[in-house]
Amino acid sequence: MNDETLVTPRPEAEGIARRVVRAVVWRSGSQVAAQLVMWASTFWVLRLLDPVDYGLYAMTSGVMVLLSMLNGSGFAGALISAETVTLRDIRQTFALLILMSGGVALAQVAVAPLVSAYFHQPIVGTMLRVQALVYLANPLIVVPGALLARAMDFRRQGSVNLLAALAAALAALGGALAGLGVWTLVFAPLVNAWTRALGMTVAARLLVWPSFRFDGARATIRFGGAMLVSDLLWLVQSQADIFIGGRALDAHRLGVYTTALFLAQIVASKFIPPLNEVAFTAYAKLRGDKAAVAHAFAKSLRLIMLAALPMHIGLALTARPFVETVLGPKWGEMVPVVRLLALAMPFLTVQVLFAPAATALGHPRVRVVATAAGALIMPAAFLLAIHWGVTGLGWAWILGMPPLTAITARAAMPVLGISAAAVVAALRPALLCSAVMAIAVAAIDALVVPTSPGLRLGMLTAAGALVYAGLATVLARDAIGDIVSLMRMTSRRPSSRAATAAA
Repeated sequence: MNDETLVTPRPEAEGIARRVVRAVVWRSGSQVAAQLVMWASTFWVLRLLDPVDYGLYAMTSGVMVLLSMLNGSGFAGALISAETVTLRDIRQTFALLILMSGGVALAQVAVAPLVSAYFHQPIVGTMLRVQALVYLANPLIVVPGALLARAMDFRRQGSVNLLAALAAALAALGGALAGLGVWTLVFAPLVNAWTRALGMTVAARLLVWPSFRFDGARATIRFGGAMLVSDLLWLVQSQADIFIGGRALDAHRLGVYTTALFLAQIVASKFIPPLNEVAFTAYAKLRGDKAAVAHAFAKSLRLIMLAALPMHIGLALTARPFVETVLGPKWGEMVPVVRLLALAMPFLTVQVLFAPAATALGHPRVRVVATAAGALIMPAAFLLAIHWGVTGLGWAWILGMPPLTAITARAAMPVLGISAAAVVAALRPALLCSAVMAIAVAAIDALVVPTSPGLRLGMLTAAGALVYAGLATVLARDAIGDIVSLMRMTSRRPSSRAATAAA
């Protein structure tokens, strides 16, 4: 096989709806299964470790996220969006990822002493040196993953992710039970990364030698460069709270904040990205049909928010019994922060849907605009709010996310061919159902005689679910019909031609 051999042509558009649905089912289903495994492990580990362990880990996370933006993952997006992909394209992309991932690993080792001195925590430097091993697995994860995504084969990809989650969960539990403390939080991601690297390589069935001759790779480098710029801007937005809070707060209070943020961001950070991975490929196939893109985006926005919004509002309403039941009394001080963050997360959930769709249609400027706005708005909010401590950081999210979401939507809507009225119409069912559910749950919570946190959480959750499901059946009947249609579609066997295209 020579370097010009066609490896993965773009699959035909025939049967795209069915294939997208199957991809969503596999990608989301495997994500749910993996997250259930990780949550079971995480909540157990939270009971065994102390807030200071999570504070120390948060001090390394800012550096890790920064350098992860430089590991070259954005270059692999060109393998998904290109009309055709040759073996040379894959070898060149693999080489780019090796160079960049190796470079960031060395950079992290080099800056470890500086970061340790900044936070006045010697152990942080040692942690960063060990964590640098994560980057070396990146090329073996990203290139096979991109090829599987291009073929919309999320079944094998999802199986690997689930296996990696199981391995990481066992590593985390073992480390916590063995008394490794903060090192538990270091070793579990390493196990996850290298399990995924080996699994993705086997799943894609394509192990190639890298090619460090980059002639003809201009399109790949241009695409990856655009993604790199937007990723760096996003980094400023997403890690400003850690850098600002890490300097002003002690490790305990920083651990309280980061754990509250983890709980509040579960939907936006764990479930939306997998959906965006499938959507990126799907929107790329619809390029040129603006009406179809607008219709698909409105439908996905409606369905996602119908599922996500009640979770965010429910967490805000049940924050105290949830924290006391799941994490234990020692985490009680995070309750006010969880409430604030949960109320800000619906805006984040909407905001992160716009840019990937526009990028898939060949307009990466929308992502640059969104991340540039975030890099200005969120750090300013955190700097202003840090004077009020951990709770102030929660209020910064409340103040910063609405204008950031509005700016992103305004930049993306013309590209997607969707109007503001259509966006509001897509959000209306979730807003109405969630508002009534919130009133009902708050009333029940006020009337219920104080009882154990677990029982109270169960009563409020059950009541909220029943109210919301009843309202959704009446107010979002068409959306329920869409869900039923999608479920039926997944049960049908694909046509022989569609199956051949997917191979």
